[in-house]
Amino acid sequence: MSLFKAKGNAVLKGVLASLVSITIFIAPVTTQAVAKQSLTWAGCGISKKAFMTEMAKAYEKKTGVKIELQGGGATKGIRKVSAREIDLGGSCRQTLEDPNTLSSHTQERRVQMDPVAWDALAVIVHKDNPVGNITLDQLRKVYTGSITNWSQLGGNNAPIELYIRKGKISGVGRTVRELIFYNYDQEFTSPKMRVEKSTGPIEKAIEKDAVNGIAITGISSAKRRKVKLVKLEGHEPSYENIKNGSYLLYRPLFLVSHLRSLDNPEVRKFSQFVHSEEGKEIMRKVGTVPYEDAIHLWLKYLNSVRRAQEAGLRRLF
Repeated sequence: MSLFKAKGNAVLKGVLASLVSITIFIAPVTTQAVAKQSLTWAGCGISKKAFMTEMAKAYEKKTGVKIELQGGGATKGIRKVSAREIDLGGSCRQTLEDPNTLSSHTQERRVQMDPVAWDALAVIVHKDNPVGNITLDQLRKVYTGSITNWSQLGGNNAPIELYIRKGKISGVGRTVRELIFYNYDQEFTSPKMRVEKSTGPIEKAIEKDAVNGIAITGISSAKRRKVKLVKLEGHEPSYENIKNGSYLLYRPLFLVSHLRSLDNPEVRKFSQFVHSEEGKEIMRKVGTVPYEDAIHLWLKYLNSVRRAQEAGLRRLF
């Protein structure tokens, strides 16, 4: 009997030792799994203000998965996703093409551009500026230096201060060239031109100091500022005018993911949430038009893209 008890105790000790080993082995895996219950997002501030801030909060509340948001612009969002440095990106422009190969730019390959919402390019001036409506042709002439004084637009006798963002591939800068000039290489010039590194400083300048300033930015961020939104061809960049297409300068906002990242169930689940009725309602509440609510705009937008691309090809060849 004593031999039996001894063997039994030995077996019990062995089982307990195994359980301890299993527990020690499992513990770090469990901790790691909890730590991964988050996704990283970076991209244009316009996408962030249009829907991502509210979308991320709602998704975390619903699922417990945190979406860590960064800014940095559309280019950063696309390229960091391409390099697999982040899980998701936000962009207000399409991927760039390499003019030598007519394929995606090397730093912007292997990404999926998923249109999820609509934004508009808004023309903004200081709230005390009397000009409230201009034509598309007048806007072109302001950006190319043919119109330099507000009196030429029915305003005060004062020089126009044109605010633009540095570079040609930012979300706003590229879309202005695409939708207004059909020329991705279009240069902007004005006797009083101010160049800023991002749209944030431009919006702040128009809001606070630039009484004679004018700029173009996304409506999703412009409407959060104390600036005047100038009508274009008599149409304001309102929710309904964007949705029905009567406001001319609209563009899609994209959720960017890596072609391989759809294997990640959390990326897939968040994308599905954005497209769900719950996700679309979040957009509507903050005044952003969901992509599916105005899907008829897509062909008109692609036509503008095609015109810009064809113009680029003619210059190339």
